[in-house]
Amino acid sequence: MTEIRDLFFALDWFPDAHAPMPAIVARGRRPNLRPCGVCHRPEGVGGPENASLAGLPADYMLRQIEDYRTGKRTTGVPARAHVFRMIAALKELTDDEIKASVAYYAAMKLPARIKVVEADTVPANYVPNWYYTPRKDGPSEPLGARIIEMPDDEEAFVNRDSRVTFTAYVPPGSVARGKELAMGREANRIPACGGCHGDDLRGQADIPPLAGRSPSMIVRQLYEFKHGLRNGAMAEPMKDNAARMTLADMTALAAYAASLPP
Repeated sequence: MTEIRDLFFALDWFPDAHAPMPAIVARGRRPNLRPCGVCHRPEGVGGPENASLAGLPADYMLRQIEDYRTGKRTTGVPARAHVFRMIAALKELTDDEIKASVAYYAAMKLPARIKVVEADTVPANYVPNWYYTPRKDGPSEPLGARIIEMPDDEEAFVNRDSRVTFTAYVPPGSVARGKELAMGREANRIPACGGCHGDDLRGQADIPPLAGRSPSMIVRQLYEFKHGLRNGAMAEPMKDNAARMTLADMTALAAYAASLPP
């Protein structure tokens, strides 16, 4: 429990499953630079509240680090203290630490761990700490137009277990609708995603993969592109595309991408 609560210790439940962690990933540097592995996990899987880094192109990660450091990328939620804490920490990274952490996560493969379920209702839930979890009394509530993504084992998730799986509840018809949009069937409004992210949405060159990644994270990024919170190199095409998306479009695209094998 002491190790679980130590935010300068990347708790590693499966140390034989990956290469040795760089020091900045495993321990960080006090007093301000928490280790990458605390939030993004030693296996790079992250959670719905942040991002999975496993298998992202190294050049893409380097670009995002630079955008965060220079203020070209931020968040639309002023209360997301952990994002601002990360931005402050990134400014303290040395070039060697950046190279080591990026190379470590880029070499990984993201495992399949998200089940997308289309539903009209969802287990009644609340947000204890930047993630959804079911209430103990067990009723259901209308899902509406939301995505509700919850860990299947909350205790393991809180204990920073990299192997936790998630269920993402999405509105009925979302996956099929998202596939249509991703394939460019409304190209006059939203170009096909595969032109940049690949036909299977597994990315190409320095464009990030979307397949099998958190739909909560994908919607956040589309929203932030739309509202001018992500700028910098390579951001303009996404800003233009997201500007024409409704929130329902974003939800459908995220549901479809998350339903694909990574």
